[in-house]
Amino acid sequence: MFKYIKNTLSRKKARKVTQEYAPRIDNFDLQDEGNIQFANWTNPLVPPKKITQSEINFYKQFIKKGDLVIDIGTNVGDTTVPMAIAAGREGLTIGFDPNPFVFKILEVNAGLNKSKTNIVAYPYAITEKESEFFYRSSEASFANGGIKEIDETYHGKFSLEHKIKGIRLSDFLKKNHPDQLNKLSFIKVDAEGLDTTILKSIRDLVEEYKPVVIAECFTGLTPEQRYDLFDTVALPGYQLYKFDDFKDTAPVTAITDKKDMLKWKTFNLYGIHA
Repeated sequence: MFKYIKNTLSRKKARKVTQEYAPRIDNFDLQDEGNIQFANWTNPLVPPKKITQSEINFYKQFIKKGDLVIDIGTNVGDTTVPMAIAAGREGLTIGFDPNPFVFKILEVNAGLNKSKTNIVAYPYAITEKESEFFYRSSEASFANGGIKEIDETYHGKFSLEHKIKGIRLSDFLKKNHPDQLNKLSFIKVDAEGLDTTILKSIRDLVEEYKPVVIAECFTGLTPEQRYDLFDTVALPGYQLYKFDDFKDTAPVTAITDKKDMLKWKTFNLYGIHA
């Protein structure tokens, strides 16, 4: 009972009081990968992440050793690390997240498992044009959040003191990682309902390099917005699939028509070029 009360009070405080929460390094012994370290965020509003072989195997279906893979909206790196293990030390995994609170944890994860991964983290949002944006959250501990060009409370009442930077991904990669672009095989987007906007901003990369693209169909999207997401991912030569979880054993359902986007409330999908 005491532990329950303590945890409840900690969550209430995290929703109302802005403060730093340190990382905690956990170890996972996996069948194929051996020991994997992961920095979990001790923010009481964020459940601890467990790294599993099944999740890594999910990414291995699309990513091979030496690939360039990109994680947009990494949070603390809970998808970045499994992606990076699939790409290996000889590959390059680039993670983007503008939230400075989670970015500090992401940087810790980028420094772990160096013999098995190669992660480079950047504190930027991916946007249609390079600019600066306001960042707001519904929680004082900034466990979630989103960006806006104008300072309004759409994403919550708690605002970062400083603006965050938005960059155009294709320009950034051509400037900073030009020798890796021909290895681009996988892009994952998770951006609090802004997935379609981000995907439109990177359409040139998708059309040229034809990576596997993962996005989320958010609960609050209207039918028109869901159709727009379908059209954005379903570029010529791409087939879309809804998948139930980031595990190699999770059920997969083909999305053959944009009306299929209305069948489920919130779901993940991937587009793969034939």
